[in-house]
Amino acid sequence: MTLQHTGMLSSSSAEFPDRVSMMEGRLQSQEDEITLLKSSLADALRRLRVHDQLIPLLKQQLIAGGWPTIRPQLCSFNIIVPEPYCAGLDIFFTEKDEEGEEKDLSWASSVEEPIHPTAIRNLQRDDLQDQNGSTESLSSAPQTQISGSPAPPKDLSASPRSGPLSTILEGEKKPLCVVATSPSPLLHSYLIACFFGGNHLFLTLSPILYACQSIKMFIRGRPITMYVPSNIQNYEDLRMEPPVEKLELDWVYGYRGRDCRANLYLLSSGEAVYFIACVVVLYHINNRTQRHYRKHTDCVRCLTIHPDKVRVASGQTAGVDKDGKPLQPYVHIWDSSTLITLQQIGLGTFERGVGSVAFSFAVSFTVILHLMFAVEFNPSDSTNIITCGKSHIYFWTLSAGSLTKKQGIFGKYKKPKFIQCFVFSLTGDVLTGDSEGNILTWGKSPGDVKTLGKGAKETFQIMRQTRAHDGSVFTLCMLQGGALLSGGGKDRKIIRWSADLAPERECEVKDARVHVNGEEVLVGTTRNAILRGTFSDGFVAIVQGHVDEMWGLATHPSQNVFLTCGHDRQVCVWNTEEHKLDWSTTLEEYGLCADFCPNGAVVSVGLSTGRWLVLDLQTKEVVSDYTDGNEQLSVMRYSPDGSFLAVGSHDNFIYVYNVTESGRRYSRYGKCNGHSSFITHLDWSKDGKYVMSNSGDYEILYWDVAGGCKLLRNRYESKDREWASYTCVLGFHVMGVWLEGSDGTDINALCRSHSERVVAVADDFCKVHLFQYPCPKPKAPNHSYEGHGSHVTNVRFTHCDSHLLSMGGKDTCILQWEVKRGGTGDGGERMKLGTEDGRKSGISDRLAIKGCVCMPASVNA
Repeated sequence: MTLQHTGMLSSSSAEFPDRVSMMEGRLQSQEDEITLLKSSLADALRRLRVHDQLIPLLKQQLIAGGWPTIRPQLCSFNIIVPEPYCAGLDIFFTEKDEEGEEKDLSWASSVEEPIHPTAIRNLQRDDLQDQNGSTESLSSAPQTQISGSPAPPKDLSASPRSGPLSTILEGEKKPLCVVATSPSPLLHSYLIACFFGGNHLFLTLSPILYACQSIKMFIRGRPITMYVPSNIQNYEDLRMEPPVEKLELDWVYGYRGRDCRANLYLLSSGEAVYFIACVVVLYHINNRTQRHYRKHTDCVRCLTIHPDKVRVASGQTAGVDKDGKPLQPYVHIWDSSTLITLQQIGLGTFERGVGSVAFSFAVSFTVILHLMFAVEFNPSDSTNIITCGKSHIYFWTLSAGSLTKKQGIFGKYKKPKFIQCFVFSLTGDVLTGDSEGNILTWGKSPGDVKTLGKGAKETFQIMRQTRAHDGSVFTLCMLQGGALLSGGGKDRKIIRWSADLAPERECEVKDARVHVNGEEVLVGTTRNAILRGTFSDGFVAIVQGHVDEMWGLATHPSQNVFLTCGHDRQVCVWNTEEHKLDWSTTLEEYGLCADFCPNGAVVSVGLSTGRWLVLDLQTKEVVSDYTDGNEQLSVMRYSPDGSFLAVGSHDNFIYVYNVTESGRRYSRYGKCNGHSSFITHLDWSKDGKYVMSNSGDYEILYWDVAGGCKLLRNRYESKDREWASYTCVLGFHVMGVWLEGSDGTDINALCRSHSERVVAVADDFCKVHLFQYPCPKPKAPNHSYEGHGSHVTNVRFTHCDSHLLSMGGKDTCILQWEVKRGGTGDGGERMKLGTEDGRKSGISDRLAIKGCVCMPASVNA
């Protein structure tokens, strides 16, 4: 029974990964089906509402006899309806394009000019004769066509079954004809005739020509229709070119200290070397300049400096490209003075990533480990290597190209869960820091010659244990003269020890900024900051960043300032010129979106609970606090004149507020209700009267805010509207940013420059793209830039387009790019969409991208 049970367990364990994989596939398939079902349900409910509105009207016009068949020779859109049934009527019909695909169009008489006819007529030729052979013209009874449509034609082809032209008075049961026609043969559509027979509603469709030229794209099988602006005469002749502007990495905000160790070093040039995301940063502390090594294809995880203080080795993690193909981890060895790659090693050797690297002191060896916390060559003997990790320390010997190891013996001392760092003392001993807060001194004990076997060999044992910190010892650093520095995690202390491990001085690392003088130390913290200071004067942060995923990003309307917020509950205000953090504050909840008021005095921040705050930029105080719903907010956007604030929520609503007292007082104006999924992006029109919005199920809707937050059912009317900003990822002007086969979540954000020359795009594949604006054709050419090690969550241009800020997600990185013009030309012929004044203004020469950084704990003197 035991053997059988063991076999069953083994078989079950082997099948477990396959079952998990199968369940994940089913879950993804079900999520896709649910999304489509929600969309179909919303569409069905909308159609039912339309039918409910039409039924009372049609019941009053029951058919008493035959009905005419209208031929497709019409060239205007006319709806002739009895006056009592005009109020609030919504007319819908179906259109077909050249490929035969159907789509819905609607006209709402409650929004447009009211209809006031008192009689309904069959639409027939005005020269038809009645049964007695007499000729009769159309009645002069008052009729009204829909506002904005051309006059009806005089010549209508009659059906062979048509009787004489007759007036249908109110109350009589005659056919009701709804005629939809077009003045231009661009797209084919359908003529709709609605009538009742008994208790059933019939719709008869006849093909006609429709004037609206539209483009359709598909995301996850869902069609998205976008209408071509009026000034585009021939869509097929539009030429797409990459923008003349190009990006060059200018500054990197942040440091990865949260989950990495031994990643902060000081070069002889005065530059501090560290990494964040896919970039190794060389930061000159005194000159406040940066250089960047950018040859890595995924997140950098380890770093070391050669004894010559010039060559650098950096290792990365494994990853995947945009097509899902694996990217193997390897190590780059490069020259820090020229940033030239000297060698790439380990390609094809590692599976998950490289966790630690070390150079030898004598001959040219490099040791690479991917499961250890630290690795170093013995400075006095390059054939000896030491590694540490989970509950172990290994002493390796390199001989004839092979490695042999000996494990350190803990003996009477408690074995720690992790040994996280070590250094070599001047006497040749090894000092380790562990998760118990102890510093252990390891020495070599001679073999016992009286004992045969393993006992006769020399061993490495603990010679001394020193209690150092409350919590883990994250880093050790040996100073000249034999003194030692140790950095703790929980107690936030840095302690200086004498050569015989007697504590001399200690300093607690605080958030306060203190002036620094004298002998200095660089400290990397697990809060993703690099500190500079001394024991006497304290420490000041020279590099800072977020410590968790970021989503909220906003730029000041008139200053070189931007704001970030994220899951670490921090709201940070940065200066793009001085490359530093101006101030930060901690919220009670996650910040997910933000926007500056056009006057620049306040900024609104949307939180994860439906709550949103208004902060004063000068006092840093909360001046307003509101709540809309109980789900997270995804977008905040002020109108161009600052009189309205639109708040997009995951409860599918857009809340609109009146803004008074220079952005310090808000009152609910209305609520936009019509999306079938959560709001993702929205923009205001330049006149501040309309809003364009996108949702999680790929809808593009337009809202008349000035008219009471009404949904504009006829999206065709908005095709020529000008937008103050363009951050919606779905729309005709940015259709070309989507790659073929995109699943709808591949693009997280985009932003049009204020000059309306380029569009910056943040995607799910760690890249920032720069497109020409507008880019309405598929597969638009673009410039692509790497640097982030995670999905890029947001991008924004600064007020003068001098910088673009791109924000990383999990990599907590902010990148700042400089814009380079590629020549004297204007980048080719631009499409003349929207306003011309925006096109004529040139983009400035700088562009910045934003992301935040995190740092591991390490110290270097």
